[in-house]
Amino acid sequence: MARPELLSESEINDSLSEINLWELRGTTIVREVSAPNFAMAIGIVNSIAVLAEKLDHHPDIYIYGWNKIRITLSTHDKGGLTKLDFDLAKLIDNLNI
Repeated sequence: MARPELLSESEINDSLSEINLWELRGTTIVREVSAPNFAMAIGIVNSIAVLAEKLDHHPDIYIYGWNKIRITLSTHDKGGLTKLDFDLAKLIDNLNI
């Protein structure tokens, strides 16, 4: 399957308006999540992993503290943001975390 092309600045700004919990950081979008406990944090990561596998698009996930998660999306092989990043962000948001 062909990988999508990089989005323009305008397309990125339009897409960001649809995912209010995410922040643009350079060529990535980032969301921070706090879970009630460590086990729930791991469960969230596992849920994200299932979504990522379905899209064949994998985020950088950083677990810190005992309950905090940082999710960073970018299309590594394109060097920036594509439609895949925003599609996965929306799926992650639908987890209601």
